Amino acid sequence: MRMSPLETARGLFAQLDSIGAAAQPGSSFDPTAMGLIEEAGLCGLAVPSAAGGVDLPLAEAVEVWSELSRADGSIGWCAFAVDSALAYLAAYLPDAGLEILLRDRAPGSLPIVAGQFAPNGTAVADGEDWVLDGEYQFGSGITLAEFAGAGFFAQPADGGDPAYLMGCFEVDRIEPKGNWDVLGLRSTMSIDYGVHGVRVPAVCTFDFFAPTVHRGSAKHYLGVLPLTAAGHSGWALGVARRMLDELLEVAATKSRMGAASSMAESEYFLINLARLESRWRSARSWVLEVCQEAEAECAASGEFVSVPTANTLRQACVHVNRESVEIAREAYTLAGTSALRDGALQRCFRDLQAGGQHYFASDAPSVEWGRTLLEARIADQASHG
Repeated sequence: MRMSPLETARGLFAQLDSIGAAAQPGSSFDPTAMGLIEEAGLCGLAVPSAAGGVDLPLAEAVEVWSELSRADGSIGWCAFAVDSALAYLAAYLPDAGLEILLRDRAPGSLPIVAGQFAPNGTAVADGEDWVLDGEYQFGSGITLAEFAGAGFFAQPADGGDPAYLMGCFEVDRIEPKGNWDVLGLRSTMSIDYGVHGVRVPAVCTFDFFAPTVHRGSAKHYLGVLPLTAAGHSGWALGVARRMLDELLEVAATKSRMGAASSMAESEYFLINLARLESRWRSARSWVLEVCQEAEAECAASGEFVSVPTANTLRQACVHVNRESVEIAREAYTLAGTSALRDGALQRCFRDLQAGGQHYFASDAPSVEWGRTLLEARIADQASHG
């Protein structure tokens, strides 16, 4: 019987763990990691099948991203980031743009696209191209990529209001600036890069606020933010799961110095372990539930996801990232000196602190979700007089 994508990802654990542990801070992990993921058929999990992707249901994609991240946070981060970037480009670019992305590729092979899609650049129209200038950060995996992505404000030739576009172009057009000496996610090569006078074909761009779904499935009607939030959720679940697994291993094999009993016999430890595990399982359940609900809503309507549902998915992402940061902190303390030395516990701790600083774990989505809850209550009260 053929293995499921999740089972396949589990089968890569030992190899990806070894590659991740060997990576040097501030440099990329060995590119063979991405090769293993591609050979296993786990690239393009969220990419439309019409563009050569796997196009898994969103909750299943989250589970696979989680498993890859359990093996190593940096590898898992790059895996979901490049998958998400290609997913919305492959769904929202017109045929001519997709043809550029897939040109001269072997069947079944997908390009790696990486970059920052926040609008940190400006562009002016020149014929059928946009001429782009900007300074970008956090291009996770960009040293492994073939195409760079960038968000920018595009000024129309007629002087109208600028549009927020997302686009891509050959990665050799960027100016790499490094600057990735960080606490966690130290091997994602999330470097700064400059873009100066780069011509971006209009067919390789789409409108961030009003994309057109040219190909894909229901999940591609989620839009950029909810789809990316799902990836960040899977990542946090995977690294926090590894943290808990490592804590269990410590408890099963070691005793803390000066303790009257082993960790496995300590009620204090057992109670806190149970609480941490409960928090992880609760966060996971909410993420998978809202992913399924959002995708089902889009399948039923054939339209882009509603604002309330999008906000709920984004808040689930905030919640699981915040919970994972706290799980890491408490697990690190419970593990004692076992977490002090270099190893998986320490690596997961650092990675979750870094991931918890990301925009998708920030308070911004919480403000929107809180507003959603309040507006729903006001509307309910009005409907009941």
